[in-house]
Order: sequence, then C-alpha cells, then structure tokens
Amino acid sequence: MLISYVIPCYRSGDNIVKVVSEIKGVMAEHQEYDYEIILVNDCSPDNTYEILKKLCAENKMVTSIDLAKNKGQASATICGLRHAKGDYIVCGDDDGQTPFDIIFSLKDKLDNEDFDVVCGKYVKRDRSSLFRKIGTKINEIMTHSIMGYPKGLYMSAYFIAKRFVIDELIKYPNPYPYITGLLFQITSKIGNVEVPQRKRLEGKSGYTFKKLLALWINGFTAFSIKPLRIATITGILFSILGFLITILLVVVKLVNPNVAIGWTSLTALMFVIGGVVLLVIGMIGEYVGRIYISLNKFPQYVVRDVTKGSDEGAEG
Repeated sequence: MLISYVIPCYRSGDNIVKVVSEIKGVMAEHQEYDYEIILVNDCSPDNTYEILKKLCAENKMVTSIDLAKNKGQASATICGLRHAKGDYIVCGDDDGQTPFDIIFSLKDKLDNEDFDVVCGKYVKRDRSSLFRKIGTKINEIMTHSIMGYPKGLYMSAYFIAKRFVIDELIKYPNPYPYITGLLFQITSKIGNVEVPQRKRLEGKSGYTFKKLLALWINGFTAFSIKPLRIATITGILFSILGFLITILLVVVKLVNPNVAIGWTSLTALMFVIGGVVLLVIGMIGEYVGRIYISLNKFPQYVVRDVTKGSDEGAEG
C-alpha cells in the first residue's frame, strides 16, 4: 500500500525540510506502507525550489514540482494530486502547523468507520490575529450556509482521502478550483479527527487580506448559486422598502404640507440602495467572469520543471 503526501509550498524554505523529516519519522514507524512526498513550489519568490531539489537529491521518495506562475494553494494542490500514485492521499501545509505525526489517527478513522475523506479539525488554533479569527468564522458560516455542509463537519486543508476520491477530483479542469467544495461534491462520507494546530515554524502566513478575500469569493461562487438567490431576495426587500418609504412620504406631505422632507435621510438611503445594486452587479460579474475564463480554457497551472528523487545516495 502506497501513501502519497501532497504539500503545496510557498516561501517555505525554512520550514519544509523539517516537515519532510517529520513525515519520514512517522513512516519509519509504519514500514508496512510505502510512501512518496510530492512538493509543489507555487512559484515562490525565494529559494524554496532550490531547497526542494536538494531534498530530492537526498531522498528518493521525494518529487518536487516547480510552477511557472503563482496560482494559489488550491491549484498547486491539484497539480500535486495529479502526480500522486498512492492508494491513500494526504494533503497538508508546508509551514509546520500541520500535525503529520498523527496522520494514522486520520487513516484509522477512514478505514474503521467507512469514510472516504477524513479532515483534521483544529481544536487549538494558533490565531493571534483578530482578522484571521474573523476570517475563520466567516469561512465556517460560508461553508454551512452557502455550500450546505452538515452542521458539525469541519473542512480543512489537512485531510486524507481514498484513491477514487482523488481520481474524481483531478478531473476538474477549470481555473479557480475549490478543494473542499470539490470533496463535498464527490462524497458525503467525510469525517473529522480533532487535531492541535501548532505554531508556525518560521516566517508568516502568505495569505494577505487580498488573497483571503479572493479565497472567500471563490468559495461563494465555485459550487453554489445561493449568492445570486440572496441578491434577488435582497433586491426584492429593498424594492418593498423603497415603495413603503415613498407611500410614507406622500402621506406625511398630504397630512402636513409644511413639513420639510428629509433630504439627508433620502440621500443616505440612495447611497445604501446604490451600494447594494453595485454589490449585486459585481456578484453577477464574478459568475460571468468565471464563465468567460473557463470557456477560454485558462490553465489551472503551468509546470516549469519536475525533479524526482535520486536513488544514488538517497535515504528512504
């Protein structure tokens, strides 16, 4: 049985060596399994790929892939999944926060309780930033209300999946993939194992506000039309509100012609309604833009180079 580890890498030169060492240590205790580690450099601007190639030279089970342009974690992950050959596939992060040392707890739940995918559910999160805490909460609300995930189910980037799930997932051809959404579209047999989230080994998160916003928008629009329905309902409610305010103003003017109409409040109301209209138009534009990009077959990623592990002088 072969286990494939797929890890997208970005600015992880200081961390990835320790991550690979941890995986090797875990697998040394489970020699009944073969394993491979697929590291995908998402066009990192530092020396990450040089370090990945060095890991290949030292470890025959490591494969490193270099992408020609930064496409984001999801696209880099799908690239790695297309190269994975394992009967089980594990995905995780490159920053040391993913507890790979307890991966067999996830695998045991996968096998013993008839799940197709098991995700790590972080119970002790290293989130010092209020912004990240708010982002996590927004993501949870989005996955349950927009994507329709069952209450209590937690989706994360740390998961183990069976081969048939990954075979189906990598068929997705379009740009802007959303991994957790794809997993939920493929199977409903998804479970959780509670895991601690460690502190980042070195450096800081590559997710800026702009990237997180793009991630949330992608989640909203990837596999659901509920945002469009919400926009329709919002438009109806504001139309009713505007109609009622108009009637109120006419009645007030008829009852007391000398009363001055509140132009300030009307102006403020126009700004609110105008903002909602622009928001709805922008939402529709997101869907139309994704259709345009998909029809033009923009690539999910472009591979510049692949380096496979060397048998000569290599460990593992």
